[in-house]
Amino acid sequence: MGKRAIKTGDASTEAPEVKKVENAVSTKRKIESARLCVESTYNNTKLVLTDMSGNAIASLSSGALGFAGAKKGTPFAAAKVGEALALKAQAVGVKEITVFVRGVGSGREAAIRGFVSRGTAIKSISDITPVPHNGPKPPRPRRV
Repeated sequence: MGKRAIKTGDASTEAPEVKKVENAVSTKRKIESARLCVESTYNNTKLVLTDMSGNAIASLSSGALGFAGAKKGTPFAAAKVGEALALKAQAVGVKEITVFVRGVGSGREAAIRGFVSRGTAIKSISDITPVPHNGPKPPRPRRV
């Protein structure tokens, strides 16, 4: 193979170790009130925290926290997502939220309860689940 590189010089010339900084949310601006969008399906629960004009501040899902398979759609996973996103919201300075819930999954209420457990006030809760009104033709009955 090739020759091995030999280090020359004393220890003071080596680069110092760089610390890893975990700051997922920018703390440049402080936001008092925000929107929390909860999308709860049968398979997953996603939460997005936005400012009042709709710009995303932080987002998280149960899959991103490490839950896999059928466990992603459980109320327990949704509560953990709510708690984790509430910590990010506290870093930005959110005091009150307006909640928009979309979907029919089991993590709808659990995600909100997990978020509020960290001390944020709820201004209002709106259900914006899309409901079809005479949409596409249903499939034909199955013949056995």
